[in-house]
Amino acid sequence: MRPLFPLLHRYVMGELLRVFVLVLTVFTVLTVFVGVFQEATERGLGPVQVLKVLPYIIPSMLPFTLPATLLLTVSVVYGRIAGDQEITAAKAAGINVLSLMGPAFALGAVLSVFSLLLTDQVIPWAEAMSQRTIIAAVEEIFLDQLRTDHQLRYKPEGIDITVEKVEGRRLIQPVFRYQHGGHLVTVVASEALVEFDHERQVAILHMRDARADWPMRRDDKSIVLTQRGEQAYEFPLPLEGEMTKPRQLSLSRIDHELAEVADRRRELEERRLVETAISLTLGDFDRIADPAFATSRELIQGDAKRKRLRTEYHSRYALSCSCFFFVLLGSPFAILKAKNQFLTSFLYCFGPIVGVYYPLVLGLMTQSKRGTLDPSWAMWVGNAVVFVAACVMIRRVMRF
Repeated sequence: MRPLFPLLHRYVMGELLRVFVLVLTVFTVLTVFVGVFQEATERGLGPVQVLKVLPYIIPSMLPFTLPATLLLTVSVVYGRIAGDQEITAAKAAGINVLSLMGPAFALGAVLSVFSLLLTDQVIPWAEAMSQRTIIAAVEEIFLDQLRTDHQLRYKPEGIDITVEKVEGRRLIQPVFRYQHGGHLVTVVASEALVEFDHERQVAILHMRDARADWPMRRDDKSIVLTQRGEQAYEFPLPLEGEMTKPRQLSLSRIDHELAEVADRRRELEERRLVETAISLTLGDFDRIADPAFATSRELIQGDAKRKRLRTEYHSRYALSCSCFFFVLLGSPFAILKAKNQFLTSFLYCFGPIVGVYYPLVLGLMTQSKRGTLDPSWAMWVGNAVVFVAACVMIRRVMRF
């Protein structure tokens, strides 16, 4: 029975996979340690928390390591077989050189699909699990600091908490100070129970026998209003207060978010038309002339969100396909530079990609988020440039 793939193609694919796995392992280890170090520095995580976060950082690094790994792989494999005159021998046997690059093109296409699945399904799940692990670590740090120092200061929110002691999640004799309306509010209680809301990323202090002093000004006099009883106070955890990033959403979730933004925009525009009609009927022309009426803040925020989501949506497809386009350029380039070392061929090929492709893509991405360009085509400009260069290289190889 004739095999599905010719022996020569299986040989090339085997070489590609062997080198690819080795290089990917090295690249991933290096980038993961950089990512872990960054997370540990920003969040103040300890060794135990770092080990818990580590499995969820690996998928986030793969979309960045896959294209470079694949480019280095084809530089190694095709540079070696061309340098050993195997390409020349194959051409003498009547085998088309483009056919020899087929396994690399197939591997690039498969990895492009794999990269898209990573960004669509795996990375959002990994980001959610990583955030949950970090929040749990922040909870431990929060309670440990109160248990050890009996004091916690959260400068971004102007919050200061002091306690006599900590028993589990119960704070004994807590004093809670925070800024409200430019005044320092002080809350004293016999005890408080700490609750953490993971969804909203806030800490909630349920205070028992609380006495809250609110500085106020009435009739140009400073007075203090005292409120007693059970009180609950919440404040954000030190997680930079970030909203969910577009990269943490799946493609289906992005579609859903875009539909919600569009529906909300239509609703706001219809409401503005009704208000305009009412204002014209009542002769309230000053309200119509107000710039705030014509440009609603919620409309502006919704439009900015729509631009970010659309850019993320189209950039995922474009950046995932970069694996295929990099191979399309790297394979013929490595064959043409067969007399050089594979690392030289890789640097010759990867240098322009780093200096041209990624700056171009990032610049177009920024303009798309601002609404200057349409991301449906802007995100593919970088791949188009690589494709044109690849066509030139393939043509030269065919004539070689």
